[in-house]
Amino acid sequence: MRSAREQRYGEEAEPRGPAAGDEAAAAAAATVTITADGLPGWLDPVVRAAATVEPRQLSRFLPPENGGRQSAVLILFGHGPRGPELLLMERAGTLRSHAGQPSFPGGALDPEDGDPEGPGPVRAALREAREETGLDPSGVQVFGVLPRLYIPVSGFVVTPVLGWWRRPSPVGAVDQAETARVFTVPVADLTDPAHRVTTRHPSGHTGPAFRVENALVWGFTAGVIDRILHYAGWEIPWDRDKQVPLDWRS
Repeated sequence: MRSAREQRYGEEAEPRGPAAGDEAAAAAAATVTITADGLPGWLDPVVRAAATVEPRQLSRFLPPENGGRQSAVLILFGHGPRGPELLLMERAGTLRSHAGQPSFPGGALDPEDGDPEGPGPVRAALREAREETGLDPSGVQVFGVLPRLYIPVSGFVVTPVLGWWRRPSPVGAVDQAETARVFTVPVADLTDPAHRVTTRHPSGHTGPAFRVENALVWGFTAGVIDRILHYAGWEIPWDRDKQVPLDWRS
């Protein structure tokens, strides 16, 4: 019998004609499974938080009723030499927007990803992670999907997809023109108050940030990490008055 915590999409996907044999079409036709069965115990708080958290508990920026570009990011938890960790990437410094900014792997949905209201975001998150970091999606167990959020500056409607790196695979920057590096961050460093700061943009906006792995993680990515740590019960009190200024190019 299928677990109550398991969701399956795409079981009745129809062939897509002559292109059905290529990689993109095969990915779109594949069954997407979301299950929390068999996860390590330390992920239980994240599973519980994902099942109950409301959109406004994650961000004050929520999608408009109409419009916005559908996208998804992969929040991938693994287990490294120092325990639980997250996979992040750093955008190339030559890009016109958010140059050098760390982020989750992810991007806009493509038509072959399928229904944005169904399996599309999960497929997009895994596809983008493969294209950007070389990650093997077959080693990822998707165990949850968070509410959609909004990035006003870009107009992206973002679905955060939660994954467990059950079978780790080699990763690295696939295209140096877009990605400077791919790295993992121990959760212990993200919760360490010494690594936590508040960023202030010249526009006046402030938000949580993390100084980890020779990088400043801020913006949307830091906001989501901050909320996961909070609602999973992993947050350690930190000095919110310790601020780091950003410039207008950020």
